[in-house]
Amino acid sequence: MALLLDIANILGGLLLAVPLVRGLPKVGEPLGRFTDRIAPWAWLVGVLALVAGGYYLIVHLVSGPQLFHFEVVGIAVGVILLWDRLTGRRALTAGGENPAGPGVLSGRALVLAIFGVIAVLVGLQGLFTPN
Repeated sequence: MALLLDIANILGGLLLAVPLVRGLPKVGEPLGRFTDRIAPWAWLVGVLALVAGGYYLIVHLVSGPQLFHFEVVGIAVGVILLWDRLTGRRALTAGGENPAGPGVLSGRALVLAIFGVIAVLVGLQGLFTPN
């Protein structure tokens, strides 16, 4: 179950960090193509993140030892990826023309992209942390 949470954090983080990832030299375009292929199943990654994060949240609140950041990030990734299905509105709204120019992230899109990078790092940390 912990592996599912880590995979959900990594995949969900990649889906959220797409605008930042595409700008990386040499690895941005292949990662961008990969996220384009898994984007139709973003809702499934969100459900997986919510279920696995919620499971560990309940387990760690009831039996301890403490609440860990892995499950909090997993739940947040799940809610963000499912935001359009939960509310009917898109999580990333352009809000008109970007005053900084095309291709420049600002506002909510930048915050979600940075959170996506954090989610990827938390997922990778979870892979190497013993349970």
